[in-house]
Amino acid sequence: MSWQPAPESLQQLASCLKDSLSGFDKNAQKQADQMLQQAKNSPDVNNYLAYLFSSSQPPDGLQFTEQDFHLVRSAAGIMLKNNVRSDWKTIPDTSLQLIKLAVPICLQDKNSQIRNFAGNIATEVIHRGGLLGWPELLPQLLDLISNSSGQVSNEAQEGAMSAMAKICEDNFKMLTKEVNGQRPLNYVLPQLIAATKNPLPKVRAGALTAINVFTPRESQAMMNSVDDLLQHLFILASDENTDVRRQVCRAFVQLVETRPDKLLPHTTGLVDYIISQQKSDDEDLACEAAEFWLAVGEHENLWADLKPHLTKIIPVLLECMVYSGEDIALLGGQSDDEEEEDREEDIRPAFAKKAAARTANGENSASADPNENGNAFEKLASMDEDLEEGELDDYDDGDDANPDERWTIRKCSAAALDVFARDFRDPVFEAIFPYLSQNLKHQEWPYREAAVLALGAVAEGCMDVVKPHLPELVPYLITLLEDQEPVVRQITCWTLGRYSSWAANLQDQQKEQFFVPMMDGILRKMLDKNKKVQEAGASAFANLEDKAGKTLEPYCGPIVSQYVRCFAKYKDRNMYILYDCIQTLAEHIGPILARPDLANQLMPALIERYNKVSDQSRELFPMLECLSYVAMAMHDAFAPYAEPIFLRCVNIIHVNLEQSMAFASNPAMEQPDKDFLVTSLDLLSAIVQALNDDKSQALVKNSQQSFFELLSLCMEDPADEVRQSAYALLGDCAKYVYPLLQQYLPTIFPIMLKQLDMDNVLDEDIDSGFGVINNACWSAGEISMQHKSAMSQWVPELLQRFVEIMTNPRVPKALNENAGIALGRLGLDNSEQLAPALGTFAEEWLNSMDEVEPTEEKATAFKGFSMIVGRNPQAMEKVLLQYFAAIARYRDINLSSPIKQELHDVFQNVLSVYKQMIPQFGEFLGQLQAKDQQALEAHYTL
Repeated sequence: MSWQPAPESLQQLASCLKDSLSGFDKNAQKQADQMLQQAKNSPDVNNYLAYLFSSSQPPDGLQFTEQDFHLVRSAAGIMLKNNVRSDWKTIPDTSLQLIKLAVPICLQDKNSQIRNFAGNIATEVIHRGGLLGWPELLPQLLDLISNSSGQVSNEAQEGAMSAMAKICEDNFKMLTKEVNGQRPLNYVLPQLIAATKNPLPKVRAGALTAINVFTPRESQAMMNSVDDLLQHLFILASDENTDVRRQVCRAFVQLVETRPDKLLPHTTGLVDYIISQQKSDDEDLACEAAEFWLAVGEHENLWADLKPHLTKIIPVLLECMVYSGEDIALLGGQSDDEEEEDREEDIRPAFAKKAAARTANGENSASADPNENGNAFEKLASMDEDLEEGELDDYDDGDDANPDERWTIRKCSAAALDVFARDFRDPVFEAIFPYLSQNLKHQEWPYREAAVLALGAVAEGCMDVVKPHLPELVPYLITLLEDQEPVVRQITCWTLGRYSSWAANLQDQQKEQFFVPMMDGILRKMLDKNKKVQEAGASAFANLEDKAGKTLEPYCGPIVSQYVRCFAKYKDRNMYILYDCIQTLAEHIGPILARPDLANQLMPALIERYNKVSDQSRELFPMLECLSYVAMAMHDAFAPYAEPIFLRCVNIIHVNLEQSMAFASNPAMEQPDKDFLVTSLDLLSAIVQALNDDKSQALVKNSQQSFFELLSLCMEDPADEVRQSAYALLGDCAKYVYPLLQQYLPTIFPIMLKQLDMDNVLDEDIDSGFGVINNACWSAGEISMQHKSAMSQWVPELLQRFVEIMTNPRVPKALNENAGIALGRLGLDNSEQLAPALGTFAEEWLNSMDEVEPTEEKATAFKGFSMIVGRNPQAMEKVLLQYFAAIARYRDINLSSPIKQELHDVFQNVLSVYKQMIPQFGEFLGQLQAKDQQALEAHYTL
């Protein structure tokens, strides 16, 4: 007998579902949420949900209006999807069968939102249970889409296509892998291409959306179908529906990356088509079209073919860079708003940067921050992965009505102009010069603004050809900093920032004539009466700091004074960019920031703001990162401010870890934000490095919570970025507070050894774990420098881990080098224990050291390795010439004399050992390159 709902339970659940989406009665909504949470414990809750979701009318006995019952069904659909996601393993088969019956019914519903929910549930079931868990779904969807019987409703075709597109987006890997000897995509893709001929525009657009999941990825199915796809794209290019044409443009953009050879013969036609679509009144379509120029401009095999078409393309880009009438209306209200408080939704989310991976070259790896120095117009998009089409979201991040807050055709066109300037250089400036001449002094501000934007966009690529004009252009741009229109002042800050490297590198009188007024002008705009201009001024000044570097040293007084005024004036949003200005200055002028006249101005302002910001505020992320740079710049002069900051970071870590433990035992609680851990760990690292050792040790000793117990918990945190920062701090503790760390090593070392296990990373699809292992290797090397022969108990396992890393071809170069450094340093006091295994790692070790810069770390590693060689010289037989060449080429330019002398002595001892062992030593050395022989003879007694 089939399952039937109990009327009373059905009524109760339906009422709770309706109330859960009620925006009017918050108490009813809260009570409903609690009851639904309890209902999840019922074994047949999903049966009830599927029953309500698939009922197009209220079942007998339920009294709801049409609108209220739609809320019931919507809430049931959302809850079903969430239950499938969170409770998949415990859902009974009988309930799953009911869900699988409900979904196809709802995909054919008259209401588009219900169809969307059904698609969300379908893709979640496939994601959790695989294609074999629901083998009839894809054929069923494709049958509805094709309407082969001629009896399928429009709604059913659209619902099935929407579901298919979602399944492709969420499960593309599953579709490309073999299932029972076949790849599902080989069957699905041709039918999706055929569906682009469907008479319904939504089905055509949906088919292209699904196809576009696979166009940027190489697969056998796409290789087989690409010619057929191109033919369909050329036909659909003139489709009357804008969504279809938008997906056509997206397909062309993606084919640029995967099959440029297929597009090359059609360049002229594609240029004309993309231009026509870029001129569309539909902004989304125009943006999608303009992305084509970005893709082609950055593809080395395609961009040169655009050269004959530049005279057609660039005028369109310039035309699209002028604010539209609608945007002008939205911006028209901008005025003096410096006194207005920021709304919470205006403050951009801040994300903590994870600690840079420590490199074997003694510096932080630049690759740790992938967003740094990116394209000036790169769009930043953050999406909630838990939110699906058709679901309700009560948080809106960003103001879509504000053209400054979204990716627009204006920004995309400017980005394309930037890329073309870098590709073609002089011809691009020649193409825009008449436009600049005509519009830079235009009476109407939108044309002035667009011309300034164009001038800034070509700065990087056309600098050489623009240079002769800059003595005239820069003073004019400085006058535009006082333009009555805030938007013009805003873009002028940005453009001046783009030319700051030119001004910073001028000499003497010219520097006074151009650089100083540029710097002063941008600095003044940091206190403009308009908050957006303040932000643009601060951003441009951070760029100028980056380009000018130490050139700023004579001007630090007025710069810091202006920053202090900004602290007094800025509302919450602009504080974020102010922190960036301060940390960039600290990074470039370093110890000068410790000068009493600067520190006594900056630090009280920073500390006053620091004391205002709560431990729960996301402003802590950029603030703590800024303080890290300031501490590193000021060194021991940071000591008077260090203790309360240090203790607060330790407390933040303690609270966050407690919240994590509470969340682990009760997932209904809110999960704590790991970025609080990352930024606090990084600031602790900076303070430990910055202060004199005795002061760092006093801070660690006086921590209210057990410092190293907290650190060891962070070393085991599930989040890669937390562990990466934790191991960076561990290495710094080994260097600067070793006496306090020593007693905790028996607890900490087993955790580290587990982290060094490569299998944990290689099993995953992502490579973020490499940065963690990188810092774990580095900290192991630092500990072995201090712990010396007491490391012996861990030597066998460390040796195994380091060799596994160095011999694995998937390992990034920086990690390979760090493993080599750590292994070499381990040999300083454990050479006898390591010597028998020398033959298993000598070649890999020498290879890993090839490109490492001559730092103290490399010197100590080479000394340790050479001590191992001295214990087992015979093991070097196969690589002896490579080792001698490494000695000959070793440079020790900046090393302090004791280390330099110790390394020289070790090299000399090893050479003397081999001179005794090899009968014709001179002839053996004759096999080296002449310059290597000469270097050995010049520096060593042979």
